[in-house]
Amino acid sequence: MQYSADKPNLEDVIGYTFVNPDILERALSRKAYCQERGYPEADHMDALATLGDAVIELHILTRLVETGGCDKGEISVKKMDLVNMSILRRAGETIHLHEYIHWGNGEMRMHIWSSGRVIAECIEALIGAVYLDGGLYYAGQVMETIGLFPTELCGNPRPVS
Repeated sequence: MQYSADKPNLEDVIGYTFVNPDILERALSRKAYCQERGYPEADHMDALATLGDAVIELHILTRLVETGGCDKGEISVKKMDLVNMSILRRAGETIHLHEYIHWGNGEMRMHIWSSGRVIAECIEALIGAVYLDGGLYYAGQVMETIGLFPTELCGNPRPVS
């Protein structure tokens, strides 16, 4: 994927280089963009966003258990606090993800990326793409790099026994 000289390579920003760059391209392509260009239905990010949502939840739940969480209700509440649109949006804004997304014409005119839900979906698609390309470990590494793990979930988790 080519970027302008004034914008860092997204792979450098997230700390992961894709084996299959087509997966990254798909993660960055909105449905409207693909439809406007007559691309195949499978070329947009929606499925990757669904996958990424599950990967994010799995990583957060794993870290909660690894760091001592044992009460189902408490873990569920913490997960809801840690996996929400505001957190995902903040991560997307931190890495300026909207600058890398292929937006449809109407989306560009409306600056649709200012909607928290839209940027959250884009972050989910990016994490889904990393998972599909490199697996669960690398998806977790990217999540840590872009700030999806709060401080209390970083570092050396307690082993699960």
